[in-house]
Amino acid sequence: MGRKSIREDKSVYFKAREEAGLTRAQASELIGSMTESRLEKIETGKVAIYPEDVVDLANAYKRQDLCNYYCTHQCKIGQETVPEVKMSSLPEIVLGMLSALNSLNNQKERFIDITADGIISDDEIDDFLAIQKQLEQIDLTVESLKLWVSKMISEGKINKDKLN
Repeated sequence: MGRKSIREDKSVYFKAREEAGLTRAQASELIGSMTESRLEKIETGKVAIYPEDVVDLANAYKRQDLCNYYCTHQCKIGQETVPEVKMSSLPEIVLGMLSALNSLNNQKERFIDITADGIISDDEIDDFLAIQKQLEQIDLTVESLKLWVSKMISEGKINKDKLN
């Protein structure tokens, strides 16, 4: 195995490869469609990374969170529309989801009152924003659950065929 880098300013892709215990040569071989040279340039920021590169790296390193990182940090569209999701344990995800659902359940009558006429008036905006925040929390926990499931599939802990 190659020697370990002592660089301090490693990119997320560089760190992910090292955490996977792979050299650039091994990663390149595992990916199949990426040369060592291209991988080095991606890791050091000398070339732009493309979405298909990120998917290849995520699959090779069993790190589906790299896709979310790309979307939230490097893609202009994703930066505007995709929430950043952190890897969490299943109990954390479930408890976060239940907490957000309980809060939303407590506000559902107000949500109906606000939206029934199709208009959000000035006196309803604060309550509407609070409800919207709860909905965003639910969205984050759903995305976190999807990321957790992808990780478990890539690690062979969940049978993808049975899940589908």
